[in-house]
Amino acid sequence: MTAVAVTILLIPLAPPASASDDNRQIHTAVLPVGSELPSLEDLQHGGAGLPRLSAEDGFGGTQAPAEVLGPAASHGLVSTEASALAEQASYPAPARTLTPQECIRGLGTDKKFFIKSRYAACSGAVFFSVWTKNNRPVGETQFVYLSIGTIAKDSREVRMTQYFTEMKKVGDVTTSALMIKPAVAVSKVWPATAKVTQTGAVPGARSFDTLAAQQSKGFTRILNAAPGQGPKPDDAVFSAFEASATVTPPPGYKPTGELSGKLFFLPPRWDKATYLKVAQGAAVFSYAVPLVYSTKAGAPEKAVADHIKAAFTQPGTTKPTNAGKKVPGHSASAPLHRLYHASARRKKNRSTAVSTCKKEFGANYGQGGKECDEYPFAVTYEGCALPSYDSTAPKNNFSVRALPKADNGNAGNLLGQFLTLNRIIDGKDDGFYVTIT
Repeated sequence: MTAVAVTILLIPLAPPASASDDNRQIHTAVLPVGSELPSLEDLQHGGAGLPRLSAEDGFGGTQAPAEVLGPAASHGLVSTEASALAEQASYPAPARTLTPQECIRGLGTDKKFFIKSRYAACSGAVFFSVWTKNNRPVGETQFVYLSIGTIAKDSREVRMTQYFTEMKKVGDVTTSALMIKPAVAVSKVWPATAKVTQTGAVPGARSFDTLAAQQSKGFTRILNAAPGQGPKPDDAVFSAFEASATVTPPPGYKPTGELSGKLFFLPPRWDKATYLKVAQGAAVFSYAVPLVYSTKAGAPEKAVADHIKAAFTQPGTTKPTNAGKKVPGHSASAPLHRLYHASARRKKNRSTAVSTCKKEFGANYGQGGKECDEYPFAVTYEGCALPSYDSTAPKNNFSVRALPKADNGNAGNLLGQFLTLNRIIDGKDDGFYVTIT
């Protein structure tokens, strides 16, 4: 028995009790969806013990994906492991649908959160139970519990759908009386005065057999936050949505292990930023996703992608010289933050880049149709002029290069589209990072 990135404790089974002692128990473990589980035959023949997730990897408390942004990042325990990410999740336009099958494939063997886009994400876990009599395994049950969030184009409605699926049983199990109860909640809202409306019924406890017959049907909660509740100028409201499930054994069975599991929370955000061109505002999930640039021959942004790749991997070769250069924006743990409202600061970022290009490459660096390309981008708080606004920021922690005007323009267009399509708003409560392929 193995499970990738999951700590499994082998709990030895006790020797058989007397025939008069039925001693019925159900041991439950809540694990990542793709965990490899022991077969009943392995358990019966002593080839494995009962699985148990360690506390630091478990689903017992409030936990957030590693990419979470804004005030939701202070809510509960933020994972130190990156979530599963759909390949090129942002192009050509962000996905807005996500099926249970896609979620399970996305979570793979060891992930607890899957990001298809800023408008489609999910968390999930497998609930695995071993049934014993007289301290010997006689059966197994398992099911996958998923929480899937999706947001339609230009909508403020956030659809949270929970599914019980992949339900399996083997051996001597009384599943008609094994009860499973879901629970969902908006556990936190920022600012605290904001109200998030919720519609859609949450079913009560149902038996394993009932859920197995209905497993293609989920139940949906629709969340919405009316405009006018967030701080100006972008009117942003943040929240955390949590889903959990509790297993209750049939009468006569003693429960052991994890009786309940709480999935990683999803962080909806609503805003009414006027520069994002949706009159009523819209919603996204508040986590960082990558802007993807390609170094492939023929890619319209290739020269800029090559520049940023050098800044990430060979900073000592870039200009201006800085032996300790370490530019941000290479991962969700060090994101870039959009700079929109302070136009003077954007201009300062750009003028600093241009003056550096002149210093490093000569006043006529633009001959032959070239422009000064800078990284981090001038439209971010981390741009070239950062030390002018933050005295603690390292100097010359950026890179400039004279590049063909066409590539620079193409990369700028991709950046602008990315920021709009993903509803990246101004300030430190939102962000993104750059991936070079």
